[in-house]
Amino acid sequence: MAGNHVPRTCPVCGEQLHLTRLSCQGCGTELSGDFESCEFCALGAPDRELLKLFLASRGNLKAMERQLGVSYPTVRSRVDSVLARLGMESREPAAASPLELLQALARGELDVEQAQARLPS
Repeated sequence: MAGNHVPRTCPVCGEQLHLTRLSCQGCGTELSGDFESCEFCALGAPDRELLKLFLASRGNLKAMERQLGVSYPTVRSRVDSVLARLGMESREPAAASPLELLQALARGELDVEQAQARLPS
């Protein structure tokens, strides 16, 4: 049963919300306190499925590319988007040599614009 997404921030002041009440739909029991919340629970179902696939493929984006039937740059973009929604910055790799950039371009790991942006100045 899919439920509503748990909001992470207060709609009035923007501060982070804390989980303070849990209830059982079966018997009506309620618990109050300051409970730890799950940052992944605030993600939508497609993002959670992408994370499951990421874990199942042990972080291999090429395997994800085959499983999803999309290009490597698309997979990387989707993973980067989930990272951004979680408030995590994507870590760009260290500066690559022109040869390494051409090899990554040939493997489909980068598109032309990404390769050009990473060329040393």
